[in-house]
Amino acid sequence: MVSQLTDAYARRFYYLRLSVTDVCNFRCTYCLPDGYKPNGVANKSFLTVDEIRRVTRAFAALGTEKVRLTGGEPSLRRDFTEIIRTVADNDAIRQIAVTTNGYRMARDVRAWREAGLTNINVSVDSLDARQFHAITGEDKFNQVMAGIDAAFDAGFEKVKVNTVLMRDVNHHQLDTFLAWIKPRPIQLRFIELMETGDGGTLFRKHHISGTTVRDELLKRGWIRQLSGRSDGPAQVFTHPDYAGQIGLIMPYEKDFCASCNRLRDSSIGNLHLCLFGEGGITLRDLLASDDAQDALEARIAGALAHKKQTHFLHDGNTGITQNLSYIGG
Repeated sequence: MVSQLTDAYARRFYYLRLSVTDVCNFRCTYCLPDGYKPNGVANKSFLTVDEIRRVTRAFAALGTEKVRLTGGEPSLRRDFTEIIRTVADNDAIRQIAVTTNGYRMARDVRAWREAGLTNINVSVDSLDARQFHAITGEDKFNQVMAGIDAAFDAGFEKVKVNTVLMRDVNHHQLDTFLAWIKPRPIQLRFIELMETGDGGTLFRKHHISGTTVRDELLKRGWIRQLSGRSDGPAQVFTHPDYAGQIGLIMPYEKDFCASCNRLRDSSIGNLHLCLFGEGGITLRDLLASDDAQDALEARIAGALAHKKQTHFLHDGNTGITQNLSYIGG
């Protein structure tokens, strides 16, 4: 199906990032260094399973092929497996992914796969247990590694691992990461540190361009692959000697936004056209019953007229994104 979600710059949107909670139990230095704090929305309640069914059905009718469940930490929801199953009931959705900190994977990943999960991303910013603890605030490195093993045991053929690239923290550890993925079908994705409203000081101290990694990969014979229309923003590289892959997500690179194919819906039902936009378009008033389906689709499609050409991160404009858990990173 050709996406009916097209903006003024002829970009088509096949990919929905759906936050199911903004709560997280980790305290990562680049996101929630002081731990989770409510964002001040009065009487906040997260989308129910029925509301998630309605909003994903509307996006699917408009051409969405991939839904990523995000947070916060999505697996903190007790009904998370039911959420996966609800999204999977829509045959138009070809891929259902999750981004998780991995702490519950060893216990639950098999149930997630049986419910319909097709792709899994785990955040691991260091392969040193002590440094992992220092970055995340949680001594759960071995638990997360066991979760990745459990994902393979459950039948996932590939696991993506997200690593926020930080100067003087992990940027010099490329050889360690490469040795880890050489025998394993892991796509290790280095994500440039992004400035948020709460993280300006850390950004100025630790940001480093992903081009440093890309230049080194090309020097070592890694080859960039073509991207599919519902893929994320990573530049993916392969090497004949490695079972794993490397992905680079570089939001500060010129023309990064030109290939944007994803929209975001927050855990309280607001449509966000950009991670770093100024505000959201409420959808929740149309999610109370099945009767508002046509109006819901019309509001989503109509919102695309207001999507801007770029995120303006180069200008230091972080929009309403105080931290990456706010609307799902």
